[in-house]
Amino acid sequence: MALQPRIIPVLLLHKGGLYKTKQFKNPYYVGDPINAVRIFNEKEVDELLILDIDCSKENKEPKYTLIEEIVSEAFMPVGYGGGISSLAIAQKVFQLGVEKVIINTALQNNQQLLADIAAIYGAQAVVASIDYKKGFMGGTKSYFTNGTKKSGHTPQVLAQIAEKAGAGEIILNAIDREGTYQGYDINLLQQIVRSVQIPVVISGGSSTNTDFDAAKHAGASGMAAGSMFVYQRPHNAVLISYPSNYFYL
Repeated sequence: MALQPRIIPVLLLHKGGLYKTKQFKNPYYVGDPINAVRIFNEKEVDELLILDIDCSKENKEPKYTLIEEIVSEAFMPVGYGGGISSLAIAQKVFQLGVEKVIINTALQNNQQLLADIAAIYGAQAVVASIDYKKGFMGGTKSYFTNGTKKSGHTPQVLAQIAEKAGAGEIILNAIDREGTYQGYDINLLQQIVRSVQIPVVISGGSSTNTDFDAAKHAGASGMAAGSMFVYQRPHNAVLISYPSNYFYL
């Protein structure tokens, strides 16, 4: 039996708190990350992704104490991204109990880091995060360092580079859909799934369970979401939610 795709909440850390952004801009405070993790424990989520949106942009190391607090509370596997710029930093993060490190900026300028981490911890512990948006003149451009720098590679090429470098999984994140409830970019998801042999998680734009269905049938191994799980629409009141046992109904 094929594994069911995972439904994965994404929590953004900013200045030590839990924030939400729209198209990678205008961080809005939504609460304490520890409280959010406790609620997700009760809802029996499959996995959590924790992304610190400050570290790489400010060229700082991860906030180890906060990561340790989050992991110690979490009953589910935790992936962490933000400031993973060396093997030594990755090792510190793994020692805190994180199961996967999420690499974005280093995928552009230090691909050997992915290979080094995979050699010690296994490819399944290395996740390549590919952020992208549509260009004004057409085409799709990849970005890194929290969407502030443009890559010279398309998402498809970057996905193949990540796989060759040692990543065991890819997170495909649409910058221009993030926080907009427009639905996932299914067309690009299908292209990426066809271009690599490793699992692909899609993120950016989810609004309803129908979006999960579409991604599942397009080959996603997981569907990540932020706004959908921390806001209650239509007024975006902060309310942690999760579609428990969705695929088993």
